[in-house]
Amino acid sequence: MKKLGEHAIVIGAGMGGLLAARVLSDFYTVVTVLERDAFPAPDTPRKGVPQGRHTHGLLARGSAILEEFFPGYNMEVVAQSGGLIGDVANDVIWIGRNVRLANGTSDLTGLLASRPVLEGHLRRRLLGLPNVRTLESCAVRGLASDPVRRSVTGVRMCVEGQPEETIDADLVVDATGRGSSSAAWLEELGYQPPANEKVEIGISYMTRSYRRRSTDLDGKQGIVVAGSAPNWRNGVMLAQEGDSWIVSAGGFLGDDAPDNDDGFLAYLATLPTMEIHDVVARAEPLGEFRRYRYASSLRRRYEKLARFPENYLVFGDAICSFNPVYGQGMTVAAEEALTLQQCLRTGSNDLARRFFRAAAKIVDIPWDIAVGNDLRHPHVKGARPPMLRFINWYIGKLHLAATRDSTLATAFLKVVNLMMPPSTLLSPAIARRVWQGNRKPGLSVPSPAIEAARRNSASS
Repeated sequence: MKKLGEHAIVIGAGMGGLLAARVLSDFYTVVTVLERDAFPAPDTPRKGVPQGRHTHGLLARGSAILEEFFPGYNMEVVAQSGGLIGDVANDVIWIGRNVRLANGTSDLTGLLASRPVLEGHLRRRLLGLPNVRTLESCAVRGLASDPVRRSVTGVRMCVEGQPEETIDADLVVDATGRGSSSAAWLEELGYQPPANEKVEIGISYMTRSYRRRSTDLDGKQGIVVAGSAPNWRNGVMLAQEGDSWIVSAGGFLGDDAPDNDDGFLAYLATLPTMEIHDVVARAEPLGEFRRYRYASSLRRRYEKLARFPENYLVFGDAICSFNPVYGQGMTVAAEEALTLQQCLRTGSNDLARRFFRAAAKIVDIPWDIAVGNDLRHPHVKGARPPMLRFINWYIGKLHLAATRDSTLATAFLKVVNLMMPPSTLLSPAIARRVWQGNRKPGLSVPSPAIEAARRNSASS
């Protein structure tokens, strides 16, 4: 493949940065990944990833893309670190709108492992490429540019304990995540920062790991409980390496799960199923409680900027940071990596405009899914146009029909896993099944905990 330049720099060695570097390795003679952290021991959390100790699962779309970039990656995680591969629609219990979706076999393959394991294997595979190198404990201070500030020519950086220096590059990619400094760096060069879209959700969740037994959940690999009225609490329990469960629970806008055994169990008991509670109640804890707070979903509209310097890109969570409950971030970064690859195949001219416009189309779908669902919560602020209200009503009806129709459940999960666009759920064939499913009596009913909460809410 023809090289587009001698040197590319990626700032940030998270999942997004590693994927961006993998793509760039095909187009640049040398790729350098700059990371402010020191890389940890294998399969251990990294300081710069505060969410790394919390629940992670790779959506089916993300798993497929990682396998494309790094053949054998999924089985390597399983064989070397004890990750699990399973059928997303059959091996995981899905509860939403206070009802349980029917399980059924599908072609949705998901990979379950902790964030340190997923990232560690990706980093080791990347560094196995002969033209990729890393600099650890390296803080980037800003961008270097040509005299007229039209093009980025490198970065100003400082390795811990050493003086600042400039590293030249033909392309610089910011993959530093939500805390990206790109807006400030652009202003330093005389460019406007992007407009931001923000949805305040005040998500907080508590996480702890527990010993997993083969009989837990009747052998299923996990359970996902999506928050709904009346209490809007979420719960997730996923199998991880080392015969463990990772359990997270939390709510919106200050509805925090307690960080003690009795309080956490009481919180789990308010979910529309007791299954997570019952496993945790008899399981051996494998660590301490850890809390993660996430104030808002944030989207930076780089595609709308009229001016942008040449030879510079922003990538992954630095473009858009989603409500982590939906597990979309790693998969969106993988999709952006595919898009970057496609853009580079046609050359580096006008790269930023082409990439940002294509990335915006990728972000649109998971952003609409996450924000649209969050806006069901009455206290989350944001516009609720008639179409959004209709879609949320329709998805509720789909959930009811999908309690006994695994075809509907799988169709919904394909959208959630970013394998199919949401428009497929409005196709005549799916809409007909939704209508027929809602005509039948005896649909699944919420748990006693939900019914009690509704009665209490109605009487208050």
